[in-house]
Amino acid sequence: MLILVTGATGKVGRVFIDALRADPKWKAAKIRALCHNRALPEDERLSVVKGSIADRAVAEAAMRDVTHVVHLATCKETPEDVVDVAVGGLFWLLEAFRQSKTAQRFMLIGGDAAIGHFFYRHPGPITEAVPHMAYPGCYALSKVLEEVMLQQTIIQYGIDGCTLRAPWIMEKDDFKYTLSFGDDVFGGPVWKDLVPAADAKRYAESGTVPLLLDADGKPLKRNFVHVTDLVAAMIAALDHPKAKHQLFNICMDVPVDYGAVAQHLQKTRGLPSVEIPSDYHSNWMDNSKAKYFLGWRPAYDLTKLIDAAYDYKRGADDPRKIWYPG
Repeated sequence: MLILVTGATGKVGRVFIDALRADPKWKAAKIRALCHNRALPEDERLSVVKGSIADRAVAEAAMRDVTHVVHLATCKETPEDVVDVAVGGLFWLLEAFRQSKTAQRFMLIGGDAAIGHFFYRHPGPITEAVPHMAYPGCYALSKVLEEVMLQQTIIQYGIDGCTLRAPWIMEKDDFKYTLSFGDDVFGGPVWKDLVPAADAKRYAESGTVPLLLDADGKPLKRNFVHVTDLVAAMIAALDHPKAKHQLFNICMDVPVDYGAVAQHLQKTRGLPSVEIPSDYHSNWMDNSKAKYFLGWRPAYDLTKLIDAAYDYKRGADDPRKIWYPG
């Protein structure tokens, strides 16, 4: 068994590879990491192919003798790369996969950008049946196209594929920095741009928490998942017979409520909060299908997500790096 991991050096790829190597069920599996800008150390179980999936020859070399593909490589808001990498690269991988004599399953890790994140109002829980709704920008469009390309390749050629759709993925102290009014904010909104500069400076110094309000003036609810929960779902789906041709939402049981975040941090750490109005919409991804089909359960709830991020201590060999802004 040979598992190709694209985007292998990213946040999810690194954790997935470590978890797979530590899992007794997969002790005989070998891993091939497709690396572009960075690389991983090779050993008897891990080999590396260097290059971009936008290059057909690289994609074909990476696919040689592979049984399973875990496709994580993506582009953010980089219009100059998104078609070649996100669309063209996936096309070359799928072309090689469908013609391979060893290929067994192609797993795509998608994102809630494909169904609009918090840009659009949803009348009920967001299930896997909700239609694609890309928000403005090339990244969200690419996430829609990725899902559609895999789905259509399944229809065209009958390959075994599945998609795991994740919202914003957290690890270590990420969540703490999503709430920063400073220049070190992780992702968006960029809180310091939403208040006067003097207020932003004061909020950053005091650890003030933004209490984001939705378009109805209520505390916004937004979906998150911890990287270890996502990786657990990926390993569960990698060879699960019920994952064939399926799309799964992989997220926390309950979305993050910014009002509950503010209350918890005030109660446990004495941190103040400030309301930030917005035009965004609260939504709730439904993860019931993954629970039912895969027997998967997320370990992180709101309290654990907050406390793990605020309690995390970085060592000298663990600098905070953001490969992508969010």
